Amino acid sequence: MPTVQHQVVKPQKLVNTAVGMLEQELIIPNLFTKQGVDQFKGAENDTISMKVEGILPFHDYAWRNDRSSPIQFDEYSERTIAVSFGGNVYSAVKLTDEQYDFDIDGWAKLLRPQSKAIARGLQRRAVKLLTSQNYSVTIGNAGKNLRSALIEARRVLNAFHAPREGRYLLVGTEFESALLTDPALNLAQNVGDSEAETALRTASIGERFGFRIVVDQTIPADAAYAFAKSGFIFLSGAPSVPQSVPYGATTSFESIALRWVRDYDSLYMQDRSVVNTYAGFRSVPDILVGWDAAKEKEVISSEQHFVRGIKLTLDGKSDYPEVGSELATITGVSAAKVFTPTGPAAETDPANA
Repeated sequence: MPTVQHQVVKPQKLVNTAVGMLEQELIIPNLFTKQGVDQFKGAENDTISMKVEGILPFHDYAWRNDRSSPIQFDEYSERTIAVSFGGNVYSAVKLTDEQYDFDIDGWAKLLRPQSKAIARGLQRRAVKLLTSQNYSVTIGNAGKNLRSALIEARRVLNAFHAPREGRYLLVGTEFESALLTDPALNLAQNVGDSEAETALRTASIGERFGFRIVVDQTIPADAAYAFAKSGFIFLSGAPSVPQSVPYGATTSFESIALRWVRDYDSLYMQDRSVVNTYAGFRSVPDILVGWDAAKEKEVISSEQHFVRGIKLTLDGKSDYPEVGSELATITGVSAAKVFTPTGPAAETDPANA
C-alpha cells in the first residue's frame, strides 16, 4: 500500500495568507495613511506621538539699511499628533471534531471568513471617523452640476494647501449612480475594467480632476468625501502570541498586523480559532500659513484646522467658513464665494449662502 503523507502547515504560513486576504477586503482603511505594528511596542497608554513638520515664517531685511536693528529669530518646533489604539477587532470560532474531519477542508478555508469579519469591523470604524469628522467645507446641491462640484472640491483643497498626492473622492451608492450617468464626466466606460482582485480596485470607477473615485456601500448613499490620504491615519498592531498557546503566529502586510491563535478544548472536543488585531483611527489637523496683503507679511494660524478633506452632498446647502474667520482669512475660502449648481464658484451674498 502507498504511504500516506501528512503535510504539516505552519501557523506562520496560514496567518500570512490571512493578513493578505484581510488587506484585499478593505476599502476605506486602505484609503488612509497606514501605520504598522513595530513602532507601537512599549508605547505608554497605548498611544504614540506622530511628528508633523513645523512651520516657519520668512522675513525681509531692508536692503542697504543702517543695521540699527537685528534680524528676527524664530523658534522652530514640530507638532505631535497623539494616536491611540481604540479597539481589539476579532473573530472567534469553535470547530468540532466532526466539522474539522468532514466539513472544513483545512484551516485556510476557515481563516477566509474570519478575515472578512475583521475587515468589516475595521471598515465600520473607518466609516465612523470619516462621517463624524467636522469638515470646514460642505459642497451642497452637487447633483445639479457634478462636474462643477468636483472642480470646486479641487479648488477648495488646493486653497487649503491639502497634499495633491493621494487624493480620493469616496462616494456613496446614489452619488456613484449620479456620476456614472453624467455624460460630462464619462465615467461609465471605466466600470468593469479588470485589474487585481481587491475590494479597493473593484470599487474604483475612475479618476477625474486629481481624484481617484471610489464607491463604498457603508457611507451615506447621497454623500461624498474628497480628501488626501494623509488626512486620516489607520493604526494596526498584532497582539503577542501567549506562551500557553501551542499553535499561533503574528504577521503584518501593507502595515496591517494580525494575530492567529488556535487551541483545543478537550472537554468539548473542539478546536478554537481566534483572529484579531489592535486598531486605531484619527484625523490629522494642520497649522496653516497665509498671506496678509495689507501688511505684506505671512500669517500663521493660531489654531489647528482640519483641511485635508471636505464633504459633498447631492442635495442640501453648502457650508463654508464664515467671512472674517481665521480659516477664511488665511485660505480665501469663505461664505462669500460658494459653489452654485449652475457653474463653478460664484460670488454670492453670504446671508444666502
